[in-house]
Amino acid sequence: MSSPDEDEVPAIQTGPKGLINDWRKFKCEDQDTPPSKKELLRQMSNPQSDDIPDRLNRKMSVQEYEMIAEEDEKCLRKNQQQCMKEMHKRLSFGPKFDSVVELDSAEAFLEVIEKAHRLTLVIILIYEDGVKGCEALNSCLDCLATEYTSIKFCHIQTAATGAGERFSDNVLPTILVYKAGKLLGNFLSMTQHLSEEFFATDIEAFLREYGLLLEKEFAACPDEEDGGVEVE
Repeated sequence: MSSPDEDEVPAIQTGPKGLINDWRKFKCEDQDTPPSKKELLRQMSNPQSDDIPDRLNRKMSVQEYEMIAEEDEKCLRKNQQQCMKEMHKRLSFGPKFDSVVELDSAEAFLEVIEKAHRLTLVIILIYEDGVKGCEALNSCLDCLATEYTSIKFCHIQTAATGAGERFSDNVLPTILVYKAGKLLGNFLSMTQHLSEEFFATDIEAFLREYGLLLEKEFAACPDEEDGGVEVE
């Protein structure tokens, strides 16, 4: 019959102190950890060791605290970068585009909305030649289309929409944003929301402000649930 000592299994520490000690031991074994830090970590993870009995129940020194904070920050950054890479890999699928699509009819307008991939964000500019801001906004979309290749940028003249009477010059240029057939953004008279002279970065910032444009690598997010917004 086995003695109680032989059957005893060391308890696994899952609380905060146990996790900290596990981290310290891991860093002690890490080949990239400097020898000086290894020794300090060894002492910190074994406060009741025979060679340092005076460390029993002692408080953490400033040096130890700063070292842990520094290492924790490094580990956090490393984990964040790894998570971003994995997410980017997971989201790097679906249709890709590299230029603005010209829509020449109401049918083409409806088709691009209804037949777009469910994860594809569709941004449509309604414009008219000679109307203030339309030419500049078209140029901005040309730039953004090369940066956000998972987004489908389109433009259409008012006459081609089949509802030109609804888009008078005072509401142009207008930007409509769709995803999975749902209208997420309706921005009338975009020039009212921008400075006299604007650039692609200004349009980018404007769309991000309304949560319609994410970081480039996360432009197609399967878990995203956007709410519609309207600006008049």
